[in-house]
Amino acid sequence: MWSPSRSVVRHRVRRRRTLAGQVLVLQLAVVAVVLGAVAAVSVHQSTREFRDLRGGRMLSVAESLASTPIVREQLDAPLVEQVLAPDVDRAASLSGATIAEIVAPDGRVLASTDPTRVRGRADLGDSDAVRGRGWYGDVTVDGRRSIAGHVPVLDTDGRVLAVVTVSENYPSTWMLLSGSGARLLIYLGIGAGLGAVGSVLLSRRVRRHTLGLETAEIATLADHREALLHSIREGVIAVDTDGRITMINDSAVALLGVEPGVVGRPVDEVGIDPGLTEVLLAQGEVEDLVITTATRVLAVNRRSATMRGDAASGSERRGRSIGTVTTMRDSTELASMQSQLTSHKSVTDTLRAQTHEFANQLHTISGLAQLGSYDEVTALVGTLTRRRAEISESITAHVHDPAVAALLIAKTSLAAEVGVRLDLDPASHLRALDPTLSTDVITVVGNLVDNALDVSRDSGAERIVVRLQDEPDLLVEVTDSGPGVPEDMRDVVFSRGVTSKPDTPGGRGIGLALVRLVSVQHGGTAVVDDSDAGGARFRVRIPLG
Repeated sequence: MWSPSRSVVRHRVRRRRTLAGQVLVLQLAVVAVVLGAVAAVSVHQSTREFRDLRGGRMLSVAESLASTPIVREQLDAPLVEQVLAPDVDRAASLSGATIAEIVAPDGRVLASTDPTRVRGRADLGDSDAVRGRGWYGDVTVDGRRSIAGHVPVLDTDGRVLAVVTVSENYPSTWMLLSGSGARLLIYLGIGAGLGAVGSVLLSRRVRRHTLGLETAEIATLADHREALLHSIREGVIAVDTDGRITMINDSAVALLGVEPGVVGRPVDEVGIDPGLTEVLLAQGEVEDLVITTATRVLAVNRRSATMRGDAASGSERRGRSIGTVTTMRDSTELASMQSQLTSHKSVTDTLRAQTHEFANQLHTISGLAQLGSYDEVTALVGTLTRRRAEISESITAHVHDPAVAALLIAKTSLAAEVGVRLDLDPASHLRALDPTLSTDVITVVGNLVDNALDVSRDSGAERIVVRLQDEPDLLVEVTDSGPGVPEDMRDVVFSRGVTSKPDTPGGRGIGLALVRLVSVQHGGTAVVDDSDAGGARFRVRIPLG
């Protein structure tokens, strides 16, 4: 199926809208919202200032008009609206008020700067003037919100004769803004300029850190990355330079036996095997390193992860280490097969050695027969038969499991060929085992004996002692005459093998790792300490029951 190339995808993304364009639009929207908020606050403050300032002014004008003697004297005149009109007009013109009126206590307009309102009704609102006190506040005049000052006109007895009202309409929102329009334009220009410059700088920084990819491309790559990582069978785990897990796929979760939500946590706090934790926290590259956990044998590869970059993304960060990426594959079954092949090879080597030995013996018998020394032939055959029988009887008398006994007989012959003496401890006793357990015991004994043969050659004593017990638990103990195992290596020797490449020098495979794996699978233990003779003593204990 055809799929669009990266260049086509990027072209489509650009046609929609680039990340820089999105950032610019977002920042301009933020600037617009901020300026709108500033304008709202400015209108509110201007309104409050207008109310306080003009309200006090309207109250003062109303007090001045109410204190005029002609107002009190002419309230009952037949043509009061004409008599008092000059004073009312003068008060409005001097104060800049919209309208000035003299109102009867019942709300009827006696005189007004607007002749059409005479004999009409005035809205006194919540005014305290009808109760003999001066007041200013908001009222509605001809359907418009106004700030008004109300002052009562009192007679000598304190009775309210009339109310003088002086009011001014609130300015419109546009008029309030026009007073600070220049400042708002400056704010808008500065905000737009800073937003544009900031968006350009931010888009360049984002582009540099995303290697020029747009948001849709990043999302697509992230989806592909997740699908790829979680679909492969190999475990993959990434660790940053601070020792924290930055990525782990499903296979790694299963192989390591950790919880899925360990991303972001330190490696040494999530319950990973200590030997593997040490490998994950180390730097540099590792190829096909064999690590054993409590239940698995893992082949591990580690690579350093570095920062990618190009000329546009900044060469100063290119090549900087960002951690390591470790892949691991489950080699448990492969290791078991390798152990079985090693056992078969051991038997083959034993048969080859015995063939070589029997050939020499047959040549000797043939020569004696040709010389006519038939008594010597009989004596030689008897000696060889007794020696073979002694080896078999010394083992089968204590080991009643046929498979384990056969393995020890074969290993004894193989050890003799390389000049090492293999003895079975006289205190040993092993009953016939379940076939499954017998196979695992063969793996343990075979690998421990092979390891002992490797270290006991040319050691001077060249001796290996095997002890087997089945009460109360199954105990396998192998003592060699080698140099021993240093204390700081006694745990590592079971948990880490060497590279699986056949040309790697100094490797002994994963035999000891398999020994611990088998013991842990049965709920047992595998330890090593110093023997009385100075070599190493390996002990494997497996519960029976």
